[in-house]
Amino acid sequence: MAAQRKRRPAAALPGVPAAEREKAILAAAVRVLARKGYHGCRMSDVAREAGVAYGLVYHYFGNKDALLQTVFRAGWGQFMAGIRAAADPDRPLPEGLVALVCVVLEAWRREPEAVRVLILEIARGAGGRSYRQRLFEEIVGVLRGMFERARARGELRAAVEPKLAAVLLFGALETALTACVLGSLSPRSQPELERAASGVAETFLHGVCAVR
Repeated sequence: MAAQRKRRPAAALPGVPAAEREKAILAAAVRVLARKGYHGCRMSDVAREAGVAYGLVYHYFGNKDALLQTVFRAGWGQFMAGIRAAADPDRPLPEGLVALVCVVLEAWRREPEAVRVLILEIARGAGGRSYRQRLFEEIVGVLRGMFERARARGELRAAVEPKLAAVLLFGALETALTACVLGSLSPRSQPELERAASGVAETFLHGVCAVR
């Protein structure tokens, strides 16, 4: 019995702080959601992954949608902090674009499972329209501000409308993440990440046609 108790995950042991148990369950939920998707994930799967009693998952999160909300909040704040830092008001537009793509690709490199859940589950429909609306509005708002400042500095062509540019850049960033999730773009080293970020930013800034 003593040997069995030693093998039990810390999250299941009496005396472990509630915050640590909750954190362990949340990490397990991200792994299960990444493997099975929202509709294939069951609360019992999360409990098994975390090594805790089935009822403990319900105790902390209530139901699967509440669990997804918590997964979203846990990752989204940190991700947006990186986006806001990259869109620094003092950064020239080309540098800001490269920094933004670096934030996105680094998020994938650092936490691929969490990004998979964000892109394939939350951004693609799990949990309803409110998740997608928040994703869109918050990021586009930051990007629009970046383009408005660029226009004021004379870095943006007069014909380019900042809100439209922000929407298109959001699409480019989301597509870059989706490409990572699907394996088409998967920078594993810092030099690879920087090359990919420069390529995405360069393509967005200057298009794909050769200058004649």
